[in-house]
Amino acid sequence: MNTRSTPQTCPECSEVVTPLTGLARRDFIRVVAGGAMGVMGGASLLSSTSAFAAPVDKARAAKPAETLVREIYATLTAEQKAAMVLPWAHGAEKGGTPTRLKTHNAPPLGKKLGEQFTKPQQDLIHTTFKAILSDEESYDRISRKGKWDDSGSFAGNGIAIFGDPSGKDPFSWVFAGHHLTLRCDGNSQPNTAFGGPMYYGHSANGHSDTNVYNYQTKQVMGVFDMLSEQQQKKAVVVGGPGDGAGALRPLLMAKSLTGIGYADLDESQRKLVTGVMRTLISPFRKEDGDEVMQLIKTNGGMEKLRLAFYKDDAEKGNGRWDAWRIEGPGFVWNYRVLPHVHCFVNIVGQA
Repeated sequence: MNTRSTPQTCPECSEVVTPLTGLARRDFIRVVAGGAMGVMGGASLLSSTSAFAAPVDKARAAKPAETLVREIYATLTAEQKAAMVLPWAHGAEKGGTPTRLKTHNAPPLGKKLGEQFTKPQQDLIHTTFKAILSDEESYDRISRKGKWDDSGSFAGNGIAIFGDPSGKDPFSWVFAGHHLTLRCDGNSQPNTAFGGPMYYGHSANGHSDTNVYNYQTKQVMGVFDMLSEQQQKKAVVVGGPGDGAGALRPLLMAKSLTGIGYADLDESQRKLVTGVMRTLISPFRKEDGDEVMQLIKTNGGMEKLRLAFYKDDAEKGNGRWDAWRIEGPGFVWNYRVLPHVHCFVNIVGQA
C-alpha cells in the first residue's frame, strides 16, 4: 500500500511529520521538567478543565465523532477497505513511527474523497469532520472559509482508518489535506491529545488579517506587549524553532531553556497566557480541550510551560515574528507565522 502524500504546489509543505516518541519524548520531558521553575499559583487555573474547554454543539453531542466513524466503516465496500483501511500497528513493525501518528499535508493515502467515496459517504465524512470541531465558526476557519487551500474543496481532502472501529479494538480516523491533519480515535492512543500530532495552516501571510488564524497570533502579541522590557529580551529568540518534523522535536538547549516561563510571569500576564491557551483549543470539541488541560496538569501544570517568539532577523520589529511556540513537558504548540502559517501540535502524557 502506498502511504505517501501526493505533491503540493507549496514546496515547503511536502514533508510528512513524525511525532515525539520513544527516547526523544523522554529527553524532552527530562530537560524541560529539569528547568528551574517552581510550581506556583497557576495550578489553581487547572483545577477545573471545563473553564478551558471549547463550547459544545448540542446537536452533535448526541452522536459523537467516534460513532460516526463506525457508521462510515459500516458503509465501506471490500474494495474501499482494501484501499484506505490499515492495521493499527502499520509502520511500527520494526520500531518505526506508526503510520496513524504521522502528520500529512495531502490525503493520507494519496486518494481524494471525491475519487473514492459516494456522495452519501462524503456527506457522512463531512458530518464526522464537523463533529470533532466545536462550532460552525471553527469549521469556517479550519476549512479556510471553505477554500481548503490547495485541496480546493472538501472533496479534495482524504481519510484513512487504522484498526477496526466496528467493535472494541483500537482505531484511529485520520482526515488530511493541504495544511491540515486532524483525527479522532476514541482515546485508543493513551495519554495523547487529539489522538496524535495535529497540523493546521493557511497560505495567507500570518500577520495579515486575511489569514484565518491571525486572531491567534494577535492574542499572543497581546501577551508580548504586556511583558516588561527585560522579559521581552528573554522571550525573543533569534533563529527558528523548526518546521515540519523539526517543529515537533524538543528544543534541547545547552545552558538554558528557550523563551520565558509561565512561572516567571505576574498574575495579570498569566491570565493572558491562560486566555491564549483557551483560544488555541477552542476550535475543537470539548472532550479534546479537556484532555489537553488534563495532560498539562498531569505533566506539572501551566507552570512548566514556556513561551518564545522567534525572528530570523534580529533587527525585525517586535510585531513581525517569524514564529511563536509554547512548549513544556510533553507539550509542543509550534506556530510558524511567516511566510504563511504552519502550526504543528503534539501533546502527550509523560512516558
